Amino acid sequence: MAKGPNGLIVALGPTLQSEWMKAVAVFAFALATAAATGLGAVPFARHKALTRRWIGIATALAGGFMLGASIGLLHEGWLRNATRTLVGAGVGILFIVVTRHLLDGRRESHIGALRGTNARRAIVIMAVMTIHSFTEGAAIGVAFVEEGSFGLLIAVAIAVHNIPEGLAISATLVPSGVSPLRAAAWSILSSLPQPLMAVPAYLAVRVARDLLPAGLGFAAGAMLWMVATQLIPEARRDTSVRSLSIAVIAAAAVMVALQAAIA
Repeated sequence: MAKGPNGLIVALGPTLQSEWMKAVAVFAFALATAAATGLGAVPFARHKALTRRWIGIATALAGGFMLGASIGLLHEGWLRNATRTLVGAGVGILFIVVTRHLLDGRRESHIGALRGTNARRAIVIMAVMTIHSFTEGAAIGVAFVEEGSFGLLIAVAIAVHNIPEGLAISATLVPSGVSPLRAAAWSILSSLPQPLMAVPAYLAVRVARDLLPAGLGFAAGAMLWMVATQLIPEARRDTSVRSLSIAVIAAAAVMVALQAAIA
């Protein structure tokens, strides 16, 4: 028997409420990953400066966790549609290349109390972190479309990865006179695109399920490009090849093992 408009609303009510609750949960998890970035400033509450070697190792660990998460995203997308996954990965790489090109053309020279070279370095680091936070947010949103614990695993991986990113931002700000608390705030600010992007990505893929492989590929491609062109080169400048390799491989292996364990 056909239902009138009111009957249809009543029938769809539980479904709409469930989708709304899921979207709220996605936002909350993504917001938690952004907040984790602020933890990178904690070591500076007692020490105004850390050795570049430890900062490099932290950056390498961040790259390794991101590499492992990207492998998981590519694997999930490949199982559904290899072609769409590869196209999505290509678009993700192109997104990062274009945004980095636009960023290189900017010449801001102050951030808070910082001026000149220190300010430009801080801005570049924060801008890069902010740009790829959009892709991390998309990864969280798309991953939560999957059934089971995959979305939670990706969120945890990105949260853990965000801590060394906050450390890198704080390592630039604190020695230049910014308080650890303000450095934590700037670090969290750089990751706020994650919750802002996670919900639209989640809803878009929920509405058009065929976009899931492309969405997984997009997030993976963008993150892999950031690992290869930003995180690993940054880590290499601050630590040895041996330490870099061990940190990246170990972190990536942990992420892949966790994904295999919940598969």
